[in-house]
Amino acid sequence: MWLYPKEQRDAEFYQKISDIIDLYTRLLAENEIVLCLDEKTSLQPRPRTHQTKPALPGNIPNLCEPEYKRDGALNLFAAFDTRSGKVYGRCYERKRQDELISLLEYIEAEIPLVITIINVVCDNLSTHDGKKVKEWLSKHPRFKIHFTPKHCSWMNQVEQWFSILQRKRFRIVDFESKEQMVNKIYQFIGAWNERAHPFNWTKKSVAKIMAQATVEVAA
Repeated sequence: MWLYPKEQRDAEFYQKISDIIDLYTRLLAENEIVLCLDEKTSLQPRPRTHQTKPALPGNIPNLCEPEYKRDGALNLFAAFDTRSGKVYGRCYERKRQDELISLLEYIEAEIPLVITIINVVCDNLSTHDGKKVKEWLSKHPRFKIHFTPKHCSWMNQVEQWFSILQRKRFRIVDFESKEQMVNKIYQFIGAWNERAHPFNWTKKSVAKIMAQATVEVAA
């Protein structure tokens, strides 16, 4: 979708990408970090009508009841540290500016004051760029927002982490309730952070992607 034809691939587009890649690849100052932020939405616990049976020795797979009940949905707001791989995440009932501000306040409290520049990479949807968020940011100057171009979700590294979460925690969606699902998500984040690692982004690898994009758009 980042090749969306209605969005021009002009000088401004490539400049935005260059700026973000610079954030991902350059040597950061000691007082600076880069966080990639987004939301994983509509997470449903889907409690099964019969208990899921675990895999057993002898190549016996998980047995999962296909019928499930509905118990609402949650949204995971998360930020991925591009240098350490650490994840900051909170779950909320809704997806609004209020919830984003709550996550930012959580990050504000978690990150030591010795870090005076917190670069945040995200898309420019209203949740991230609304009046309330702008007002909050004006009072918290160490946060610097960097917006990706439209239809460039691949530029946001937290999407890579979301894919890991999806495979490891949501391959079989079977939670007793939203409360249990929240606890399991936080448990996963805690376990991840104990062994956190960054993703290997380089200017060379991104250049290959952009070269291919240029060819496909021209075609």
